[in-house]
Amino acid sequence: MSSITIRPIQPDDYAQWAELWRGYLTFYETTLPDEVYRSSFDRMLGDDPRDFSGMLALDGDRPVGLVHYLFHRHGWKIEEVCYLQDLFTLPDMRGRGVGRALIEAVYDAADAYGAPSVYWLTQDFNASARILYDQVGTLTPFIKYQRT
Repeated sequence: MSSITIRPIQPDDYAQWAELWRGYLTFYETTLPDEVYRSSFDRMLGDDPRDFSGMLALDGDRPVGLVHYLFHRHGWKIEEVCYLQDLFTLPDMRGRGVGRALIEAVYDAADAYGAPSVYWLTQDFNASARILYDQVGTLTPFIKYQRT
């Protein structure tokens, strides 16, 4: 990893953040209306501790990755836990430690917050990301269901 830095999303990051998030959503074959982009970004800049937080990975001044996460209550723990919702690295930067640095930054945020665990979901076909996830986390046997 060269000069990768991780920092919280800032108000003037909207255009670069939106481009990265669009890349993430495209990977998962999803599109969202513009108002969802603005709402999600604004929430990350707000002061509600239960709203999403976001960070960017920068290679020099170039944004090359993003991560979104939030803290929430859990019925099996007294402390809140951390859900890492979105993680994306530009294709030309994959394999250079950007994803790992973003995950470790979330781990650090969870530790500072007092959250004992961080968890995330991925698609079973996301083979390249799962190589990293197998190194930084533990695969669980849970299967996700959602309301249809």
